Amino acid sequence: MFDVPVAAYSKQLKKKSYIQIKGKVSEVTGLIVKVEGLEAFIGEVCEIELKATGKIVLSEVVGFVERTVLLMPLDNLDGIGPGCVVRPTGHSLQVEVSDALLGTTIDGLGRPMSHETTPKGTFHEVNGSAPDPFKRKKIETIIPTGIKAIDGLLTIGEGQRVGIFAGSGVGKSTLLGMIARYCEADVIVIGLIGERGREVLEFIEKDLGPEGYKKSVVVCATSDSPALVRLKGSYTATSIAEYFRDQGKRVVLMMDSVTRVAMAQREIGLAIGEPPTTKGYTPSVFTTLPRLLERSGMSDKGSITAFYTVLVEGDDMNEPIADTVRGILDGHIILSRKIAAENQYPAIDVQNSVSRLMKDIVSEEHHQLAGKLKESMAIYSESKDLIDVGAYQKGTNPTVDRAIQLHYPIKNFLKQQVEAPFTFAESLQLLRKTIE
Repeated sequence: MFDVPVAAYSKQLKKKSYIQIKGKVSEVTGLIVKVEGLEAFIGEVCEIELKATGKIVLSEVVGFVERTVLLMPLDNLDGIGPGCVVRPTGHSLQVEVSDALLGTTIDGLGRPMSHETTPKGTFHEVNGSAPDPFKRKKIETIIPTGIKAIDGLLTIGEGQRVGIFAGSGVGKSTLLGMIARYCEADVIVIGLIGERGREVLEFIEKDLGPEGYKKSVVVCATSDSPALVRLKGSYTATSIAEYFRDQGKRVVLMMDSVTRVAMAQREIGLAIGEPPTTKGYTPSVFTTLPRLLERSGMSDKGSITAFYTVLVEGDDMNEPIADTVRGILDGHIILSRKIAAENQYPAIDVQNSVSRLMKDIVSEEHHQLAGKLKESMAIYSESKDLIDVGAYQKGTNPTVDRAIQLHYPIKNFLKQQVEAPFTFAESLQLLRKTIE
């Protein structure tokens, strides 16, 4: 007779439950589905079987009240009714990642959208965590963007996280498209969160182009998607960027826009009963943003250089989301409606924009040239009223005379056509020529 290791088998059997406890829908209120009899954890994905159609709809556990589990759908709930069966999956939302994702477009849950099948890969949790602060490499290398105003005056380092702040219609998406097309990166991950559906194909064909799309992954959760899908779309984009970063690649992550992510989290928070606080935003919004934004940047394996657009309401740069995001990131590029009205594109407000790491990664000469240009702009701005009415006499103040002399050369330096990229060396040479 063979000795059967009963104790070992018994121990193995206890590690996993072989009985699945299902629940039933008891109530649907707004965005929330209430389920009785279900055992699940926060963040777990559950399947709801719709009685009317037999369709399976995914949902996520967002809270519970005593024994009642609160779910939020990740799809359309048409056909749901009392008594619909709910099954837990035993895991939180995962995205299938592989190198074959390059050149494809997926939705906020990682499902293919561009009518091609995604080859098999490995599954990654979308709710990742930030790299260990003690293992993050120092940011020392410049990443050229092809835009001379940024490369010359707001130089970005590989692994830096930058916000692009602007009101509606000032040129955030156009600037993002220019960076996507001209920046030097191995992989580009673009998260279009809560944006117009018509802009998806337009962004791919017009802004990225065939060559740019080959090394890009586009994650799209349009404005008509459920709030939870829009939120998960930002996590999915970040998770894919992390996958390529862990391969040691230079990744550029672009998210348009963080404001839509915050609005999605607000919808979810209000639906589960959170109190509205600052300008109607719930407390969970200000917990979600740092967790999301801190996941990008340098790690001990590779880098994610991140560009996050922030849609500021009423051009108020101090509104809650803009203020919170600005405090988390390593720099901010502000686009001005006034500058755009003067036909200066990209409409970057250089004087109010900051790259916190520029001084550490550029040469001393470069830093001084950028400082002189900003000083000249500030002096001209202070004296503009006198100059415009003709009250200023030439020769009164040599500093002001110099600012007047440099005014139009500086404006020409800051202007750039969408189809005309500049190398980093060309941008520095033009900056030197403009000031000297």
